[in-house]
Amino acid sequence: MKRILVILAFGMAALVPAAAQRLTVGGYGEVAMTRNFYSDNVYRYSSAASHQGEQHGRFDIPHAVIYVGYDFGKGWSMQTEIEFEHTGTGTASEKEFEEAGEWETEVEKGGEVELEQFWIQKSFRPELNLRMGHLVVPVGGLNNAHEPLNFFTVYRPEGESTILPSTWHDTGVSLWGRTAHWRYEAMVIAGLDAYLFNTENFIKNGAGSPFEFKAANQLGLAARLDNYSVKDLRLSLSGFYGRAFNNTYPYEVIAESSRYAGVIGRTAVGAFDFEYKGRRLVARGNADYGYVGDAATISYMKRNRSANNAPYKKSAVGKGAMAFGVEAGYDILPWFHRGEQQLFVFGRYEYYNPFIPDAGEEPAEWTVKNRIAVGLNYFPIPQIAVKAEYSHRFLKAGYNPEPSVSLGICYMAFFNRK
Repeated sequence: MKRILVILAFGMAALVPAAAQRLTVGGYGEVAMTRNFYSDNVYRYSSAASHQGEQHGRFDIPHAVIYVGYDFGKGWSMQTEIEFEHTGTGTASEKEFEEAGEWETEVEKGGEVELEQFWIQKSFRPELNLRMGHLVVPVGGLNNAHEPLNFFTVYRPEGESTILPSTWHDTGVSLWGRTAHWRYEAMVIAGLDAYLFNTENFIKNGAGSPFEFKAANQLGLAARLDNYSVKDLRLSLSGFYGRAFNNTYPYEVIAESSRYAGVIGRTAVGAFDFEYKGRRLVARGNADYGYVGDAATISYMKRNRSANNAPYKKSAVGKGAMAFGVEAGYDILPWFHRGEQQLFVFGRYEYYNPFIPDAGEEPAEWTVKNRIAVGLNYFPIPQIAVKAEYSHRFLKAGYNPEPSVSLGICYMAFFNRK
């Protein structure tokens, strides 16, 4: 009996390291503080002259993420990613003595908790993998590489994060593969909801859902192609196409005689992005354009047909949106110190406009923004960065400029890898 127990003990000891090697645990997170030298009043654009010289400050934890993956063997693996945005949500129940002793639930803070990834994958070979579940949709440079060490600014680059879902994640099926110089991915996912499009953010909120489920009356197609033929350089094209009208709950059967019979809300996004990572120079850039068909009709329906308490913004939807951005950083620390530490001096420029109006819609001049940012990124170790940044948004004449100063610290790491 003792011999059997000894054999079992040695067997379990051998199994534990093997199982641990199959497990991947990691995450990333950001802490940021900002002084904005402009107003945060909701009328700062409609009454710009009344809000000159105002300023405000903010502390934030934009993202704190934990991901866990496991390799089951024989080509089967899984991964989950849970994201806490702005430290999650907070509610509390209390007895309200001033209102006849009623129990009330109060929201104590804002934020979100999201399951950003949850998929199971079957790998047949490096060139052919099938992934099923809740997936990151890699349309645009930011969605493809949204972790904080993949951009120099304290917050995520504004252009793409304004007009596209960020991080864009949805449920579906993905086929992807990698060769020496190419990587491809094609996926079928739930379509966007046109009622969640708006003036300020174009289709950004369309991938979300105010319900416990995601309506999928319409499906979407997304694809990405990366090329690595040139050393240290990645060039990428990505895009999305789908119908976004009537992709919500409850589903409305539209009669052929209705004025909305031909409305489908055709939505398309095309994007180019690149990244160069040399020994001391790092450069990135993106160019994105989005289009929404039937935008004027969708805007009319949002304003006039949805109930007053419906979970949709009633602002107009643009027929188009665009974002362009480029950033570059140079590691100056080797001039003064040898080692693994890095100190990047960086600059970024971007232009974006989430609202290019359809015929009959008035333009919203305040949505057109040019932005510059300059600053430093200090890497004491490769997994951690301390960021400092000055940025300035330039709006059209008649609106107040929007300068700010931000500080941040972030990390990105796998905890069980040496």
